[in-house]
Amino acid sequence: MQIYLAVGIGGMAGALARYGISVLFASVSGFPIATLIANLIGCFLLSYLLNQPRIKKILSEKVYTALSTGLIGSFTTFSTFAVETIALWHVSASLTFTYVLISIAGGLLFAYAGFQTAGKQVNR
Repeated sequence: MQIYLAVGIGGMAGALARYGISVLFASVSGFPIATLIANLIGCFLLSYLLNQPRIKKILSEKVYTALSTGLIGSFTTFSTFAVETIALWHVSASLTFTYVLISIAGGLLFAYAGFQTAGKQVNR
């Protein structure tokens, strides 16, 4: 039960940090700079955390999970996508391209479906 609490606290901190980024960096001409910044920072942090053996030795499992799944996971999900894509690349290039294509096209398709379901019209 303690690990759930740790992840929840990490998630709360990540969500607040993500909100802080969006307050600091307003959209520039419609370009989602805050999201881009959060995603790039998250990609770096998650990759670093998952690939730095000293960190896993220093931190308890609860703290490690709170940081990776809670904090960074709530800060951005793109970091997980990027790290998993790099890991998959070492297994299979064709699976990597399939994963990226499905993630991007599927994400856009589901976003469009949610947009339409909400009764909005896409401006072209």
